[in-house]
Amino acid sequence: MPDPTVSAAGMRVLKQLVGNPPQTIADLIESTDVTRTAVTEQLNELVAGGFAARDTERVMGRGRPRHLYSATESALLLLFATSQQLVVPAIWRAIEELHGPEGARQVLRRVGEIVANHYRSKIRSTNPNKRLKELSILLSKEGVLVDAAEQPNGDVVLHKRSCPFIAMLDEDRAVCSLDLEMMEQIVGAPVSRIACRYEGDARCTFEVAKSE
Repeated sequence: MPDPTVSAAGMRVLKQLVGNPPQTIADLIESTDVTRTAVTEQLNELVAGGFAARDTERVMGRGRPRHLYSATESALLLLFATSQQLVVPAIWRAIEELHGPEGARQVLRRVGEIVANHYRSKIRSTNPNKRLKELSILLSKEGVLVDAAEQPNGDVVLHKRSCPFIAMLDEDRAVCSLDLEMMEQIVGAPVSRIACRYEGDARCTFEVAKSE
């Protein structure tokens, strides 16, 4: 998965690649007005992060081949993330206005099922705690800031420092229920939220619910 972080300098180059034909280093030097060394470093960062693709173009005669750089789909998703604070809430509000609160809840439940299926098919363990740990690894690879701490007794505590659903948060915090229900579907057992950032904690923390 692409590294979700891009430096400010890298972002400047990335914006020159998106929506334009493949660019050479010379093209990017001209459009960004920075040195060859800086452009090369930024391109290496973008290629390593999965946000730019590098292709080699052969030239006629004995000339050296040149590299052409283009933006990947991950670059488009990264740029969309900067505007999702407007777009995603607008979509959510439109669903509520057209279908009412219950319709919105049905949509939310279906979203949870789809997302749960995405992860569930990638998890191999049958033990709920191990499944929770595997989930943390998958989320981390997708750019979510998450840590899983395994306790001496085998229990796993999952700490989510960032939330992929943050743009959908409303006054009722229905998306928080989505997050919990989705996790339960993936783990295959009840899950407890033992800490929440919206109740004053620094992060949301989850564990497999203990049997009474």
